[in-house]
Amino acid sequence: MDILHLDKPPSETTVVVAMSGGVDSSATAALLVDAGYRVIGVTMQLYDHGEAVARPGTCCAGQDIHDARRVADTIGIPHYVLDLEDPFRRDVIDDFADTYLRGETPIPCVRCNQTVKFRDLLGRADALGADLLVTGHYVRWQMGGDGPMLLRGVDHARDQSYFLFATTKEQLARVRFPLGGMTKDETRAIARRFNLPVAAKKDSQDICFVPDGSYADVVEKLRPGLSAPGEIVDGEGHVLGTHAGLIHYTVGQRRGLGISGPDPLFVLRLDPLANRVIVGPIDALAKRRVFLRDVNWLGEGTVPPEYGRTVSVKVRSMQEPVGAVVRSDAGGDVYVDLDESYRGVAPGQACVFYDGDRLLGGGWIARAEG
Repeated sequence: MDILHLDKPPSETTVVVAMSGGVDSSATAALLVDAGYRVIGVTMQLYDHGEAVARPGTCCAGQDIHDARRVADTIGIPHYVLDLEDPFRRDVIDDFADTYLRGETPIPCVRCNQTVKFRDLLGRADALGADLLVTGHYVRWQMGGDGPMLLRGVDHARDQSYFLFATTKEQLARVRFPLGGMTKDETRAIARRFNLPVAAKKDSQDICFVPDGSYADVVEKLRPGLSAPGEIVDGEGHVLGTHAGLIHYTVGQRRGLGISGPDPLFVLRLDPLANRVIVGPIDALAKRRVFLRDVNWLGEGTVPPEYGRTVSVKVRSMQEPVGAVVRSDAGGDVYVDLDESYRGVAPGQACVFYDGDRLLGGGWIARAEG
């Protein structure tokens, strides 16, 4: 069976592979060359090359661009480096800082997929005359009765569907993900089989533009003032202590508050206008209704039905899906009622919908109620 689910013969099909310099995208490119496709490798340069060279453990950095070029040479495909620094700075880095400025917790990897990868990179693939854009994400593409759909990766520990919830139906027709039915060990075996120079390369861990995981340093540089100290208060406004800057806190956090008392306290919400961290007991974290904004719906129709659609949802990338009902009201606003209360629903994170393994879309969490 054709690994890209096309009727067109591989020898007549041009594909652009987004090559980050890691083992996943490199193995993807090698597989497609071996299957007879006309493959073009493309690597995005997303921030200053000079700063990126010495930064290990990230993606799309200087060394990664070099690694992608070495892989392209090994498998004999053309390779291009695209300067996408400006849109990446505007749509991902600035959004990252502004999300913290609103007292929310961002997910820059979703924004990157939503903008520079599946908007700008698809545009460049068109300019190169490609039929498809292919990436090394662990998610499965399948044609359904109502068009293309995405399913969770077979290896749920590697599944990346949560980070692709904002991919539109139009984009789904133009992108493919050959690794979704594989485990990481199988991917590395492919890289070894084709003698790729990155076969043993470690996975990227950090957010690519955050050196050493220091979010505070990046945000303070972009939006001075978020590291200013302020008050930690309880739900009634009683001052319990002092915080070291809102950037250091997120909903559900317990450690690092520096507050002693008979019962443990957790971050309930952040108030950027008053520069306050509001804390309370663990039970106050429990939420049943989650209100969303900027929802992308991949199910039947254009929005979730008003009468509700039974789904499972993830409100954190690492959690297993939990039962819920997603609805839209008469005005088109979307909210989710969870079957059971969930602790740690954080504004700025994503609520992603599933029907079994099928990805039905998702939205950004605006607020939650008990």
